[in-house]
Amino acid sequence: MHIPRSAPPWEFLLSASRNSLQSYELSRLGHVSNLRKEIVALVDQWVEENSSAMLARWLMEQREREPATIREVPDTGVPRNGTAPTASDNFLPDSATGRSRANGRS
Repeated sequence: MHIPRSAPPWEFLLSASRNSLQSYELSRLGHVSNLRKEIVALVDQWVEENSSAMLARWLMEQREREPATIREVPDTGVPRNGTAPTASDNFLPDSATGRSRANGRS
C-alpha cells in the first residue's frame, strides 16, 4: 500500500492570515482524527484475523496430539476407545475387583 506524503504548502502557510492558519490547522487535525479511526479499525481487524489463525493452529496441534494420548488402562491391556486416561485411572485401577485394597477393606 503506497501512502502519499503531502508536503506542507509553504508559500500559503507563510503568507496566510491567522484565520486561514487556524482553518488549515483544523482541517489537518480532522484528517488526523480520520486516519486514527482507520488505524484503530485496521488494528482491530488484524487482531481478529490473527486470533482466528492462532485458533486454527492450536486446533491442528491438538488433533495431532490426540493419537499420542490414546493409552491402555493399567493392568488390563484394554484400550480406552480412543479417549485419554482420566485421573481416576491412576487411583482406581482395580475398581473391577471391589473396593480399593489401600484402605484395608474388601
